[in-house]
Amino acid sequence: MDTELQQTGAKPLSRGGNSDTGRQRTLRRTAIAVGILVALAAVGWGFQQRGKSAPAAQQGTALPEVTVAAPLVRDLEARLGALGQFSAVQRVELRAQVGGPLVGIHFKDGDIVQKGALLFTIESRPYDIRLAQARAQLETAKARLTLAESEFQRAQALERTSAGSVQNLEQRSADRQVAQAAVAEARSAVDDAQFDVDRCRIVAPFTGRIGTHLVSIGNLISGSRAATSATTLLATLVSLDPIYFDFDISEADYQLLSSYRSKSDKKAALTNTVEIALGTEKSYSRKGVLDFINNVLDRSSGTIRARATVANADYRLTPGEFARVRLALDQPAPTMLVPDRAVLPDQSQFVVLTVTPDGTVAPKIVQVGDVRDGMRVIRGGLAATDRVIIGGIPYAAPGAKVAVKTGEIRIDAKGDGNNAATGSKG
Repeated sequence: MDTELQQTGAKPLSRGGNSDTGRQRTLRRTAIAVGILVALAAVGWGFQQRGKSAPAAQQGTALPEVTVAAPLVRDLEARLGALGQFSAVQRVELRAQVGGPLVGIHFKDGDIVQKGALLFTIESRPYDIRLAQARAQLETAKARLTLAESEFQRAQALERTSAGSVQNLEQRSADRQVAQAAVAEARSAVDDAQFDVDRCRIVAPFTGRIGTHLVSIGNLISGSRAATSATTLLATLVSLDPIYFDFDISEADYQLLSSYRSKSDKKAALTNTVEIALGTEKSYSRKGVLDFINNVLDRSSGTIRARATVANADYRLTPGEFARVRLALDQPAPTMLVPDRAVLPDQSQFVVLTVTPDGTVAPKIVQVGDVRDGMRVIRGGLAATDRVIIGGIPYAAPGAKVAVKTGEIRIDAKGDGNNAATGSKG
């Protein structure tokens, strides 16, 4: 009976174990199915992302696009341009030639003063006293000369009547000569004293603008006739009309200027005229005459100094002021122009990037001129048929291939040399 009970109790245990095993199998199958679905989803997502990244990869390998155009050709006169500075034709430091207290200032700082105008006054009483003494000594010398003349004439008359001796006549003649020399010396002393008195009044040596007074009334002024000792600087005076304009031109521009000036008298006369514009002026309305080119080239800067003389009747121009100058060299002729930003500096030369027929970037060394309305004058090194890169310059590397977009160079209303792309591909 115990055996039957044991067998009967064993059957339920066996059925329960079979049920657990079935559940485990079902869970395994479900997990496998889910894993397969996840794997398929991952593969599909990968293909999708790969498809999306394909256009990006294609874009990364595309050629850089640049805009090109032929140089703009216009009839322009050949000319040079430079930046310069005005300077005074005459400049003087006003210093005293006599010493003494300053008793008068007869101008306002910055005034236009005329030649001969009184500027400063130094106390003159000590010099007036010396002048009076010199004049008194002159009168004394004149009186002695009168006496010497009378005695000489008396001795001369006595010698003719044999009443006087030759020795006495000679003595009176010598006395007369000494008296004459004394008068001459006294006159020189008067002139010397008068000179000092006159120099107590300091006047303008020429017409111009005076600066600020550097010494106030009451100060003791040190003076010297020949600047053999320290002197007091009172003020500075500069002339204004005419006025100089100094500027530097490069060695290449100097050679170009020389070649034009040597061709004919007509062109030499043309190259003597300069046009000047101030920093705030757009037009070159002021005229001047080129009257000096230095005889030495500055090796440190590679330039040579030139100078023009400019009329300044209205006193508008001031020494030290900066301005632009241009110098015509020849009559208008066909000239190539490119945007100034398309001309790249390369050490001591200039380069323009062009595109060859096979789409390769090719740099060309060019000789440049001045800038006109935002356009750079090209004097040499470039052909009228060259395709100059005017857009996308940062993406163009020499020797690299580029995609070409045809553009047009034009001068817009602002004069900044902008170009317009037509949108066609080349």
